[in-house]
Amino acid sequence: MAMHNIGSREFFIALGIGVLHSLFTFFIVVSSIWLCLALWIQQPLGTLFTRIVIILWCLFALSLIGVYVSGHIFSRRADILIYCAAFACSLIWYFSLDARQDRDWDPEVAKQFSYEKKDNIVRIHNVRNFNWHPDGTYDVHWEDRTFDLNKITGINVIASYWMGPQIAHTLLSFDFSDQKPLVFSIEIRKENDEEFSAIGGFFRKYELSLIASDEKDIVYTRSNIRHEQVYLFPIKMPEAERKALFIEYLHKTDELRTEAKWYNTLTSNCTTLVFDMVQAINPQRLPKDYRLLASGYLPNYLYDLKALNQNHTMKEWYGLAHINPRAEQYQKQPNQSSEAFSEAIRAGLPQSQ
Repeated sequence: MAMHNIGSREFFIALGIGVLHSLFTFFIVVSSIWLCLALWIQQPLGTLFTRIVIILWCLFALSLIGVYVSGHIFSRRADILIYCAAFACSLIWYFSLDARQDRDWDPEVAKQFSYEKKDNIVRIHNVRNFNWHPDGTYDVHWEDRTFDLNKITGINVIASYWMGPQIAHTLLSFDFSDQKPLVFSIEIRKENDEEFSAIGGFFRKYELSLIASDEKDIVYTRSNIRHEQVYLFPIKMPEAERKALFIEYLHKTDELRTEAKWYNTLTSNCTTLVFDMVQAINPQRLPKDYRLLASGYLPNYLYDLKALNQNHTMKEWYGLAHINPRAEQYQKQPNQSSEAFSEAIRAGLPQSQ
């Protein structure tokens, strides 16, 4: 049998060509998946024509990498140039999608709060205080409330688990010495008859919304109406930082009222934006951690930072912080006020300090 030896130069050339082919195949696969998902979510040409474009794009991509489809439209080089040009145009289309303020919004996110501030006194307009019914319907009610920032007595991180232990919606509740708590929640701004999609959240499907709400509204609906598993964790934070964080929420609503922004499931969501606001007031307080992305593990992250009372283990904390049993008992009592709800879900919780 004849043996053929190749020189090192030929070997490295062949290796380089193989690597380039592999990288090109990887690029085709990843870019095609991304674009087909973006088209599927956005439906820029309507349902029928968008699906036709997706099918044609998939066939074209498969022909380029030689899977199931062989041959070319013009030539190998021309097809590659066509693909790259078409993908570049798709990027221009996608990144030209502008977030808007003027859609037909779901009533839950129809209004964004505004405020007036004089020294430490803040009057917030459009605080959400809906009255929820067992069937999931509600009475719409928006109101004004006035807060003295010197009377903030505590901060609570509320984690509402709706899709397994890794994913939770994060809310922040501020306690006051002279009135009931106020909750801030960063939400997707759904349109009427629009459902949440975690995949859609990657592809500019939803705008961002910041809601200021009564606990009996935005927490109660998760624990008692949607039956999500909700946990309330009192957080250690110095008085000056509590006040500064409240003001950061005011700045965030200023931003969103000035310019609509897109929600992103990974990079711009209810947890990452809270992290950004805390970083703004104390850059050294929160080191980056994977648990900021896997939001269901945020309480564990806070425990490791000693932001939770260390007299209890994390396992004990999950038992203490779980509000659903207390919220169910509240539902059976005659006093159905929001003050009574806030007291009920804090029953038995240790102090943050």
